[in-house]
Amino acid sequence: MIVIDNTIISEDIRDIRFCCDLKKCKGDCCVEGDAGAPLEEEEISLLEDFIDEIKPYMTNDGIKVIESNGIFDYDENGEYVTPLINNRECAYVYFEDDITRCAIEKAFEEGKINFQKPVSCHLYPIRITKHKDFEAVNYHKWYICQSACTLGKDINLPLYKFLKEPLVRKYGEEWYLKLVEKIER
Repeated sequence: MIVIDNTIISEDIRDIRFCCDLKKCKGDCCVEGDAGAPLEEEEISLLEDFIDEIKPYMTNDGIKVIESNGIFDYDENGEYVTPLINNRECAYVYFEDDITRCAIEKAFEEGKINFQKPVSCHLYPIRITKHKDFEAVNYHKWYICQSACTLGKDINLPLYKFLKEPLVRKYGEEWYLKLVEKIER
């Protein structure tokens, strides 16, 4: 384990090679699973603030879900998550060229909002578990990401480098530099 400040980081973050390959996986991580994407409390406020700018990029089914059930839901542990369409795909997805994409991120890319997407989505396949005194930063192994592991090995891209931007977004540049130093020394 790697310890930095109040985080305990799995060595998988150092050892796994990873690079998303959307042409092969089709963005299935936004469609498969047993719950929506984890949301932080402040992200719910951002979704409330920007929902009118996000809706034009959503599917009709996604809009129906958030209009009838709200912009967030709870998982089996009572944690905030994105709502699902038919207990399957995230309500915030849309489809383009047979690939699942994020309506929140599309609104961000178009300059409509200043919220990129939930940090849990940005960090995937890293999952963070909050404990009383620390956060556990772990790799979530899922068959859907096999093509990303293959591509990551082919180009020798460590997971912590592939996810530099979201790791900095979550923990800050100083934290990330400490991680790199501990990994690369």
